[in-house]
Amino acid sequence: MATTLDFAPLFRSSVGFDRMLDALEAARRVETLDNWPPYDIVRTGEDDYRIDMAVAGFAEDDLSLTQDKNMLIVSGRKEMPEGDGNVSYLYRGIADRSFERRFELADHVRVEGATLSNGLLIIQLKREVPEELKPRRIEIATPVATEGLETRQIEMDREPEPVAA
Repeated sequence: MATTLDFAPLFRSSVGFDRMLDALEAARRVETLDNWPPYDIVRTGEDDYRIDMAVAGFAEDDLSLTQDKNMLIVSGRKEMPEGDGNVSYLYRGIADRSFERRFELADHVRVEGATLSNGLLIIQLKREVPEELKPRRIEIATPVATEGLETRQIEMDREPEPVAA
């Protein structure tokens, strides 16, 4: 059963969220055909994230990480060892096929590093909002004291006319 969401009310009542709403629209249209390799996305702090990807059988040289603007691309290409053509598998349960995973990163999120340990690729991410974009407190100025200044009153030169009844 497919559920369709109408984002039109959000477009009508929001300003500056175009990119987020476009990402929601794109995510709604995308069907995940391949869910390999499995991965977790973990929030480790207020501005720290981690992607844990199970890449058993892949060496560091077989993996490639690329960040292009707000897109993180993780790909793996496994080279067949020489002489492996003579091997006949009775059962093949360890997936070693090539893959490419794309992760849309929010603004100001950058990849800090990646490690491969025990078949787990760990990618560290950090959100660094520039100082000029962080919320700041704006002080409310008080009016300058007018001590010692006389207030002048404007006087009328003529008498007011009587009001007719």
